[in-house]
Amino acid sequence: MPDARSQLQRADIAGVILAGGLSRRMNGEAKPLIELGGVPLLAHVRNRLAPQVSRLLISANDNAERYAQFCLPVQADPVADKDGSAPAGPLAGILAGMIWARQAAPDASHLVSVAADTPFFPADLVSRLAEGLAHGVVAMAASLRRRHPVFALWPVSLSRDLERFLASGEKASVERFAARHGGVSVEFPPIEIGGETCDPFFNINTPQDLETAQSILARVAGKA
Repeated sequence: MPDARSQLQRADIAGVILAGGLSRRMNGEAKPLIELGGVPLLAHVRNRLAPQVSRLLISANDNAERYAQFCLPVQADPVADKDGSAPAGPLAGILAGMIWARQAAPDASHLVSVAADTPFFPADLVSRLAEGLAHGVVAMAASLRRRHPVFALWPVSLSRDLERFLASGEKASVERFAARHGGVSVEFPPIEIGGETCDPFFNINTPQDLETAQSILARVAGKA
């Protein structure tokens, strides 16, 4: 008999787009606002995730007004690095999402996290991760023998333990925290586009990556 957690519905799941990175390899430009095919990366990610969840949040640490065009709430990290001078990584954004979900989406038992620089992730990401909860408490995406821990489905009830974990002084590793709670991998196959194999979790870190993404997008649109 399937685990009840694998029967989650869209109404049970809120989402957070992690847009708090520093973009050092993109000449300091805010990656979520860089355009791919004339559309900001964050819009690609929002449009892909919104149909899969009940409510959606942007986790970002810069001026929230920069994200007004996306018509979504924006929340800064609730914790910082030990010296208080910088964001505490993706776990802090996930915590921001959990805290927001408790208030804004009280019916949501789970939160899915995704990265703002990964525009081609699967349209069935959430349903596949939910199936993975039959085998663990936290489900993380994987592809081509690599785990993508920021693409994960988390119980919102883990928020207080995550707060303690981030305050403990341990390395703020997403995988380490997930392992504390029975993290499991859910394998996603590569995608075939225009006769070429692509990782659905291809992310954009450099100007060269952006060129590659433009090529992938052109193939998706049948223009190449």
